Amino acid sequence: MYKDKVVLKKSAKGRIRKRIRKKIQGTSARPRVHVFKSNRYVYAQVINDDDGRILAAASTLEKEFKQKNKNTKNVEACQLLGEMLAKRLKTKKVGSVIFDRGIYPYHGRIKALAEAMRKGGLTF
Repeated sequence: MYKDKVVLKKSAKGRIRKRIRKKIQGTSARPRVHVFKSNRYVYAQVINDDDGRILAAASTLEKEFKQKNKNTKNVEACQLLGEMLAKRLKTKKVGSVIFDRGIYPYHGRIKALAEAMRKGGLTF
């Protein structure tokens, strides 16, 4: 019984991820920002799908982040993470990106991350 529920959830998440990735493709001009939330941390990476390269990444697990914020999984943490990622992309001269929310709905922490990236000067 329990195993069946786990298998069903994983397959549903896979379908959602596949459906979103059909529509979203990162290029060198507009790389894709992918977000992953674990139970403890939030990870974001900027990917150029043409070359299959990661241009920049940020997570709430880094030392730089932990010096600024103690909590790693609330809305304020995601706002700080978005600002950090936007700053890193600005140094690499990337101005516009495509936001890939993954399997997560666009509200709460995911929305806070995206809004902070917009405030940091990125367009998407």
